[in-house]
Amino acid sequence: MDHFPIFLSTSTARIIVSGGGDAALAKLRLLMKSSAKITVFAETAAPEIAQWHDAGRLTLVPRAMDYGDAVCAKLFYGANEDAEEDARTAHLAMTCGALVNIVDNLQDSQFITPAIVDRDPVTIAIGTEGAAPVLARAIKADLEERLPQTLGTLARIGKTFRNASYALPFGRARRDFWRAFYFDAGPKAIAEGEDAVRPALDTLLKTHLNKPAREGHIAFVGGGPGDPELLTLKARRALDEADVVIYDRLITPEILELARREAVMIDVGKEGFGPSTSQDHINALLVEHAQTGAQVVRLKSGDATVFGRLDEEIDAVDAHGIGWHIVPGITSASAAVATIGQSMTKRGRNASVRFLTGHDTKGFADHDWRTLAREGEVAAIYMGKKSARFIQGRLLMHGADRHTPVTLIENASRPEQRVIETTLAALPAALEAAKLDGPALTFLGLAPRAAMAVAPTLKIEEFA
Repeated sequence: MDHFPIFLSTSTARIIVSGGGDAALAKLRLLMKSSAKITVFAETAAPEIAQWHDAGRLTLVPRAMDYGDAVCAKLFYGANEDAEEDARTAHLAMTCGALVNIVDNLQDSQFITPAIVDRDPVTIAIGTEGAAPVLARAIKADLEERLPQTLGTLARIGKTFRNASYALPFGRARRDFWRAFYFDAGPKAIAEGEDAVRPALDTLLKTHLNKPAREGHIAFVGGGPGDPELLTLKARRALDEADVVIYDRLITPEILELARREAVMIDVGKEGFGPSTSQDHINALLVEHAQTGAQVVRLKSGDATVFGRLDEEIDAVDAHGIGWHIVPGITSASAAVATIGQSMTKRGRNASVRFLTGHDTKGFADHDWRTLAREGEVAAIYMGKKSARFIQGRLLMHGADRHTPVTLIENASRPEQRVIETTLAALPAALEAAKLDGPALTFLGLAPRAAMAVAPTLKIEEFA
């Protein structure tokens, strides 16, 4: 992030614009929505600028900017539409301590002005680091359509009620009150007229002051395979409401970004045959935070019900009488099989599919190898990288065909995803050659659909 977004107080700010043509007009139309004191320097100014000067909305100085003109200014806009003049006036502004923006010159600008959706006092700023102004305007247009014009009125009235809302305890109680206002009571009241909003706020506050505090609760949420767009809507809502998020190692940063900034984020990552947070400690954290009344999200990669030690955590919170619910997620097998253009079951090939783990708490996991070795069987093997040679040996020992297709998908659904196509005989060598360092799922009995372009795909032929 090269440009850090902030909202600058303009109530007593002085802003300078150098230029009087179309570029200056475009900036002034936006700047005049603020409460800043605006001064325009232009030898020749557009008629609109002169009219705004006459109306007292800004000060027009009919000459070029000179030394000392930017004293005490917070912001300066070079809108001369002349590179040399923009450079000259920008230098004058910088010597006076003003931050400089030169229209259509990102390289020499100290700040940029974002596209803005204005529902005063609700303001949404959209920036693309100057890389894609057209995209920013498209996002702005989309938001303009979505946000009702009455939103600003609700926010303005709500602002006058903030001190009264302090009667509620800090944190969740206040958030619940304001959520009820902006998404339920407020829109209903304003439909009857602006005068109905304040009485609705008073009534709502009385209701919330008499409500018992919400008890702590735990949502066991499946975070999916890593792509934030594969999160369910219910998972997104749970993250938005969470006071505490206790998350696994494989949860991607993009998904963690969806949690509230104020939420307590606790990493309890585990790694097979590597550093791990003990299950007892995770259970204790869940109980500790829920007993304070927090709404806790236990965020697990994939689906929380698949190889997630979910039962142990539910037993721990049940023992303390803590409420909970499960939010299913997309398990990595579903994302991975979609990547290779296959289905996990197929009429005439296999009527069932097995989800297996490569290792458990005792080490390499044992399975019904005789059944798995049969022709046409399909299995999705989780946590199978370190146990690949063990799995290969057991299957070959029970008569599996050495040429049985095996496909490994690393980082399924993520930008760095890789697909490795091999056979049962070449599986350990394929893993060694591929040097996988991310989470990988192994499909026994499935190869990528030949007609589908998968990228990047690494094919490891059987070694002699």
